[in-house]
Amino acid sequence: MSAPAYSKHFLNIKREIAESYPDFQARATKAWAEIIDELAKVTAQVSEKGSEYIPQVKFSELSSLSSERLEEIRRVGTVVIKDVVDDAEARTWKESLKDFIKANPDVKGIPAEGDKQFFELYWTKPQVQARSHPNLLAASAWLNNLYRDSSEKPWKVRPGVQWDVHPPHVDGGTIERWEDPAFRTCFEDILSGEWRKHDPYALAGRLSARSSLYGRHSQASVFRTFQGWLAISETEPKQGTLKVFPNVLASNAYIILRPFFRPLVPVESESILDAKNWEYDISYADFPGILPKDNGFTGPRPTTETHPHMMLDKTMTSVPKVMPGDTVFWHCDVVHSVEREHTGKEDSAVMYIPAMPTTKINALYVEKQKECFLQGISPPDFPKSPQNFIGAATSTDLLSPMGLHAMGLPITV
Repeated sequence: MSAPAYSKHFLNIKREIAESYPDFQARATKAWAEIIDELAKVTAQVSEKGSEYIPQVKFSELSSLSSERLEEIRRVGTVVIKDVVDDAEARTWKESLKDFIKANPDVKGIPAEGDKQFFELYWTKPQVQARSHPNLLAASAWLNNLYRDSSEKPWKVRPGVQWDVHPPHVDGGTIERWEDPAFRTCFEDILSGEWRKHDPYALAGRLSARSSLYGRHSQASVFRTFQGWLAISETEPKQGTLKVFPNVLASNAYIILRPFFRPLVPVESESILDAKNWEYDISYADFPGILPKDNGFTGPRPTTETHPHMMLDKTMTSVPKVMPGDTVFWHCDVVHSVEREHTGKEDSAVMYIPAMPTTKINALYVEKQKECFLQGISPPDFPKSPQNFIGAATSTDLLSPMGLHAMGLPITV
């Protein structure tokens, strides 16, 4: 889509939204000032505690956590679940991956030249075994159930992987958050001015939301309740670990309303944070943080310039130290990034494994993914590439009946 075409398209989306909600300008303006005030409080809280702000729980205690603890996890949107897999087993997977890469030197990765840090691998034995591990599946099911909709059937986990490095960003839908009517309903309370009522864990809208309207590769078309990874090495802050903005309600509210306001002072001005220096304006063709890419869009990618009130230099928080076999999960709307600094001696090694429920959209994806697995090619939503490497996994490498089911394969007895 050309710049003039998508500019007009963006303007139309803004106008459609503004016309869909009664007293939109007045309600949005009031909410905007309240959200800015809330973000200042969040910044102070997060800056004081740092990594300690991120909840940590043991896998063995998931079923007995208090309601207060569950609400803390929901509010932060990120959780470290420890001891999901035995330490020795996780380390064995790391060594197996190293051997796999040595045996297959043509594996693509990032950076393309030199010492690769991220590898475009999907069907190695360690990955398939990790995704089908009973404890990983149980943790994923527990995470799925943090979402709220009593009318829904119990969740079943679906596997997935993503190898990528980015500055602060949100995955699982770009302009679709505003454009797709079903996706937009996820943020209806924000758009109606009642942002405090917004529930990031409400399923209404999520199940039918289309997160990939433009078919851009590496744009997820599925609904992941949480993105996540399994640590296969010891990693702590400043060793290339994950960073998150630890308040999913505040970040959602701010990001969703940001396109409807513009600053009245330069972004470098000290008074940029004052709500009085922002005004409602839907005449400019921009959704800050949404960028054109590959005939579609990427983002949201908030920065200190486009989203100054998020105070990303103070609020982006490294997750606590993890050991092999620990997992980190973050809500699908959480702003996250990867540390660029690595001061440790050991590789920061993880396998990306999100939590995915059974939905119509996800079930259709799994059928396609199953065929890709059996054919030895990369899964849907990723650039097409052969994956039939030496030592690649087969269905016999899955570790549990539920793992076979999650891959869309028949369960053998």
